[in-house]
Amino acid sequence: MRTLGAVLAGGRSRRFGSDKALATLDGRTLLDHALAALALHCDALVIVGRDGGIADWPRPDMGPLGAFAGALGHAAEGGFDQLLTISVDCVRLPADLRALLEPAPAFLDSQPVIGLWPVPALATLQAMLEDERDLAVRAFARRIGARAVTCDFVPPNINSPADLARLSG
Repeated sequence: MRTLGAVLAGGRSRRFGSDKALATLDGRTLLDHALAALALHCDALVIVGRDGGIADWPRPDMGPLGAFAGALGHAAEGGFDQLLTISVDCVRLPADLRALLEPAPAFLDSQPVIGLWPVPALATLQAMLEDERDLAVRAFARRIGARAVTCDFVPPNINSPADLARLSG
């Protein structure tokens, strides 16, 4: 199974107060940390929602599902079977992430943006986004029969500079 990894990096960072992807932790940006963490689990990587990366579908400001759709479309064009997604503030991942989430579809119950999504789910996702009623990740997961996986790993959730400071301590 060919897996494309996608770092969702297009949010507005309203709670953080500045571009969270470019905030630094231990001398590296959160985006660099997320890419390094995800690279261990994928055949290739993309960044979604930033200039020079993959665009959200059908347009920006659709939340994580818009990023998923853009990345799933890119995965389909590239011949990938599945998409592994994380948010830009996920600077650490469990070593056995792929084993936890396979077979797709599945997501971490504690952070549903961290998930493994089959490329054929793109059509379902596009229909949801066109309808624009329930754009929650868990709604998409329910619609495609994804499993919620529990594990001991607690993903970092960096919503403020104070959260970032606690992580670097």
